[in-house]
Amino acid sequence: MVDAAASFEGHSIEVGVPDAALASGEAVIVIHPGGAEAIAAYEALCEATVHSPSQSPQWIRAWIAETRPDFFVAVVSQSGAPVLALAAEVVASGPFRLARFMGGHHANGNFCPFAASSGRLPLAVLRRLVAAIGQARPDIDLLSLERMAGEIGGQPNPLLALQNRPSPNLALAVGLTGGFDAVLDRAGSRRKRKRNRAQARKLAAAGGYRFIRASSQMEAARLLDAFFSMKREQFRKMGVGDVFADAEIRGFFGRLFSESLATDPPVFQLDGLEVGGKLRAVTGASRCGSRLICEFGAIIDDELAIHSPGDFLFFNNIAVACAEGLEVYDFSVGDEPYKRLWCDTEIVHHDVIVPLSARGTLLALATHAKNRLKAIVKGNRYLWRLAKALRRRKAGREVNGEW
Repeated sequence: MVDAAASFEGHSIEVGVPDAALASGEAVIVIHPGGAEAIAAYEALCEATVHSPSQSPQWIRAWIAETRPDFFVAVVSQSGAPVLALAAEVVASGPFRLARFMGGHHANGNFCPFAASSGRLPLAVLRRLVAAIGQARPDIDLLSLERMAGEIGGQPNPLLALQNRPSPNLALAVGLTGGFDAVLDRAGSRRKRKRNRAQARKLAAAGGYRFIRASSQMEAARLLDAFFSMKREQFRKMGVGDVFADAEIRGFFGRLFSESLATDPPVFQLDGLEVGGKLRAVTGASRCGSRLICEFGAIIDDELAIHSPGDFLFFNNIAVACAEGLEVYDFSVGDEPYKRLWCDTEIVHHDVIVPLSARGTLLALATHAKNRLKAIVKGNRYLWRLAKALRRRKAGREVNGEW
């Protein structure tokens, strides 16, 4: 049953008749409007559930603090106990309004807090959840839950019982079973070791090198500032917009990595390669159980770029992950040649796109068509190379003032 019990203007909506629902074992769905109550409900469920780093309390708190979004939290309970929570922000997309995971395209491998002991949620319950969101927020045209992980630790993603499609971008990973020597053996040990030794000699001759893992707020700020600068230049040359340009996005990552230092081990960590006293490569990663996920990375394009400082840093990061007993090094979303040099696993994420209005149906159709086109282009080596070349050419003309 899906009957709203109250107005959503500043108040939670409870879907279903609580006493009857609990007696029959049916689900009760509560939609909390953005605020302290919503955050508390979300964090309470996170304490003892499976969830991805991009759906962790640290991520949600930092995003809310820095971007101040219009958001809500939906909580599904069974037999009186919360089993699933969905935190979503409502954003404009042209004339439409959609609800999405907090963080937008920065949030990858999404997996909402879910009590694994509850097994799978029936499709009927998830449909009630969607209906409850539409009833509580009639201004939303589309529920857009993108780049969701299929499973975490063997637990299937409950939201994928809803109709879904593969995301257009692959994620790549390498298994760490057997330790670093075994990883190298599977990835061309002799060539990789020889290349790494040559890089070490050249970087040592360029002023010496050291690896840094941020362990203080000052170090975290330094590594992030360097990363933002590197990435800005990289995006400019690629001909794409800088997704880290906005001050609120930079503030979000600054808060996220700084506050994560209080956990042991940190859920989010920054690593860097310094050569001659200057940062040349930076990576940001998250931990999810026995998995280390590289969320982003960048190198500085200077005279040492020919020695591939990014590859040198990845070699060390993967070696450290093996030493720490982790089982997977996940390069996250994006199919790039440098990832292919290591990876032995392709990961498909999934998108759940559900229209909540007639206008939303049009947006859903357009979104599916756009994603299908992306998948075709990126799945064809020639077309993807051509698209990137045209993008770089356009960027070069704009920089030179031709356009």
